[in-house]
Amino acid sequence: MEYIRLGKTDLMVSRLAFGAMRLTESAGADAVAAVVRKAYDSGVNFFDTSRRTPESEKLLGDALYDIRRNVFLSTATDAKTSSEIRQDLEASLMTLHCDKVDLYQLETEKFLPEPGGADKIYSTLQELKNQGKIGHFGIVTTNFETAKKAVESDLYETLQFPFSVLSSEATIELVHLCEEHDVGFVAMQPLGGGLLESIPLAMGFLGQYENAVPIWGIQNLEELNQIIYFQQHPPVIDEKFNEDVEEVRNFFN
Repeated sequence: MEYIRLGKTDLMVSRLAFGAMRLTESAGADAVAAVVRKAYDSGVNFFDTSRRTPESEKLLGDALYDIRRNVFLSTATDAKTSSEIRQDLEASLMTLHCDKVDLYQLETEKFLPEPGGADKIYSTLQELKNQGKIGHFGIVTTNFETAKKAVESDLYETLQFPFSVLSSEATIELVHLCEEHDVGFVAMQPLGGGLLESIPLAMGFLGQYENAVPIWGIQNLEELNQIIYFQQHPPVIDEKFNEDVEEVRNFFN
């Protein structure tokens, strides 16, 4: 397994991040535990969930219970006020069976909290970090302007944003911008929100961006095994590969 530094967080995370939001589609808690354990045994140390999917958050927390100290755990909130953020975090900590999350992410589209704001959201995140309840905090968004503003502000340690072989040149520049500002970049929807079927094509493309950490929504062992296989046996980036990438990009764009 390859590990990279997640921007200014200094966390050394696996390039294969485990997205837990689809765990509710698995066949029960035992199946979830088997998938999570297989990922861990294969070297995955970065697991991501969200308070928006409390059932998946609970399944992940239960499955990670005895190995929590060995992995990096992130969750997210779409809360709109300081008090709601505190409530969501306390609920997540209880559900995940821990007293701290390594990365806490604010899900937002058009609003970016800043220090000194009347909403007190940014100061709340900073206070929670100072209290040791969160290790680092970042932004999750699908809004390009919000994402760019967050990176350029240097106020957030990570950005989670859609990135795949279908992404625009502007998004590719955003990935480079994260590298310039030392902001950890977590690539959501590596299969283009379900439009892509080729895992090796997706993985080969993303692998060319050394600061990008793709987060794969994993449901079962079969999916996990495919992703692990192609992580260990990435495609050769040659003329044929680049032609395939260009063909897919032209078809969808």
